[in-house]
Amino acid sequence: MTLQQLKYVVEIVLCGSINEAARRLYMSQPSLSKAVKELEKEMGFEIFLRTSKGITLSKNGAEFLGYARQVVEQAELLERRYFDSAPSQQLFSVSTQHYAFAVNAFVEMIKKHGADEYQFTLRETRTYEIIEDVKNFRSEIGILYVSSFNEKVMLQMLEQEGLDFHSLFEAGPHIFVSAQNPLAKMSSVTLEDLEAYPRLSFEQGEFNSFYYAEEIFSTIPRKKSIQVSDRATLFNLLIGLNGYTISTGILSSDLNGSDIVSVPLAEEETISVGWIVHKKTRLSRIANLYLEELKQFVDYYANKVL
Repeated sequence: MTLQQLKYVVEIVLCGSINEAARRLYMSQPSLSKAVKELEKEMGFEIFLRTSKGITLSKNGAEFLGYARQVVEQAELLERRYFDSAPSQQLFSVSTQHYAFAVNAFVEMIKKHGADEYQFTLRETRTYEIIEDVKNFRSEIGILYVSSFNEKVMLQMLEQEGLDFHSLFEAGPHIFVSAQNPLAKMSSVTLEDLEAYPRLSFEQGEFNSFYYAEEIFSTIPRKKSIQVSDRATLFNLLIGLNGYTISTGILSSDLNGSDIVSVPLAEEETISVGWIVHKKTRLSRIANLYLEELKQFVDYYANKVL
């Protein structure tokens, strides 16, 4: 087993395919496949399961990846300390529901810890895809919420997929509305107050279960309802149509400006926002740095609204 072979495994997982990994590594696909198969033969188990749809990590491979990442990171630290070598390209990926604080933390992490070369991915995506990304190691970390409505189903699903949920914070529900919306002047609102306004939510695609909804109270029917796929569109509609969406109450003026405000929703419910990780992985240094920034940002803004 060589350090280079471990780097190959990490790169393949990051890319999601041997072909793409070979391209990024500037080597041929057969050469990369051969190197991985030789490593698997030496280890005595398959690291990757190969099907007509592509490759995925085996159970042993998932555990192996955690150790491989640690060894690669430690080897780089040794090289930089004793051989004055340039740092290798940093790798990190996170999948999240549409939370501005997840973006803020990502920005701060890069500003403080980004090296001369890095390959980072931030996916604002659907709930099901967040779980799939972390399950299949396309992302080290996923960010989503649970509530009393979906907690039993979501936690059971995460357990079945080999994932752990770690709570970041708990919040009462709030609405986001335009600063010009009459609701913006209220100290709190009820669900009845919202009936005349369009409800905006993030569509969940093929897996459009109520349990996957990013907004609580999604099962309550509304006369006016609009689904969107990205945060910028949702905020434009909040302003243009005097709509509302239900979220945590944590709103970043740095990213969202002062046109959107948060108002408490006077309903008995709690949202627990947290991060998920594969049980068999060990987080990389960059992932831990991102979590530190995430916790600092959440603590700063949560104290203002929670």
